[in-house]
Amino acid sequence: MTSGVIYGGPSPEHDVSILTGLQALRELRRTEFDALGIYWSKTGAFWNVAPDVEAEDFLDGLPKGSSALTLRTGDDGGFFASGGRLGRDRRIDLDVVVLATHGGPGEDGTLQAALDLARIAYTGPTVAGAALGMDKWSFGAVVAAAGLPTLPRALVTETTSTLAFAGPYILKPRYGGSSIGIDVVGDLETARARLRTNVHFARGCVSEPFRSDLVDLQVAIRTYPTLHLSAIERPIRRASGAEILDYRDKYVGGEGMVSAPREIPATLAPSLAERIVDVARAVADVASVRGVARIDFLANDDELYLNEINTIPGSLAKHLFVDPPLAFGQLLADLIAEARERPAHRYSAAGADGLVLRSAGSIAAKLA
Repeated sequence: MTSGVIYGGPSPEHDVSILTGLQALRELRRTEFDALGIYWSKTGAFWNVAPDVEAEDFLDGLPKGSSALTLRTGDDGGFFASGGRLGRDRRIDLDVVVLATHGGPGEDGTLQAALDLARIAYTGPTVAGAALGMDKWSFGAVVAAAGLPTLPRALVTETTSTLAFAGPYILKPRYGGSSIGIDVVGDLETARARLRTNVHFARGCVSEPFRSDLVDLQVAIRTYPTLHLSAIERPIRRASGAEILDYRDKYVGGEGMVSAPREIPATLAPSLAERIVDVARAVADVASVRGVARIDFLANDDELYLNEINTIPGSLAKHLFVDPPLAFGQLLADLIAEARERPAHRYSAAGADGLVLRSAGSIAAKLA
């Protein structure tokens, strides 16, 4: 059987997803996995792309020599290669696909649901876990209800007349990640104006207090073979005096998150490090973490706040597992083993025994 790597997708994080996917594909093939690269285009089409392509081969669209694939659902579902004008379509035998799909439908549960229906095992979050992680409003509400430390959040709409906390405010797209579309504003009037000018707020905007005294900290967590946390990292902002850790800080530099400036392991007071570990372990249960995820925090010497979760992190967070060191090949092998042994979902019709249908009577009578 062959493992696949899906990357790209109709998302603002399309380019970063390509970098993660190509790294995973190259490493799998280097470590003797028979791996197939599946590129998901910006328009939503799937393509079989040569495993030795480079990032620059995608600058003009589809790399040369790529062949179309279709994804079909059902008991005999899967990815199919076209048989041409006279041949029959051929099903690609994939036992597992590694998801390197950041943001958008690759990380919000859409792709996960399609793969469940196609009976394809995959790495990373379940449909429910992906949807929760992508929705900043819902994730904040869930972790707050669980008693975990988080800053207050509020939805901002055209009719919002007041917020329960004082400005300045940080505005985030309700659905999205990687700091894309984030704004910092001084007052509610400006926040409402941003709703009309920031395309990333079209599906919703979440506001939090902007705290310049808090720094970014993050830790990765993986769930197989046992729950395992990475070293704690302090990302470093490229621009001195920058208000937030932005998309450029995280991903621009050649290898995505791997090349971003950082302090790892972060120099922290032991008590703060212990609190981060405790909260991260709690998030694993509260947010139904599966695979590998990155959990982001905001902190100072006295306060710690859970910020958000990235359920398919850049470079699959391989750069964070340094204490003890974890080879990228082993991280991928464990993700694949988990996908095989612990499927994200198995549908069941248990309970649909026909009792309701037998006692239903005629539909016409129900419409009368």
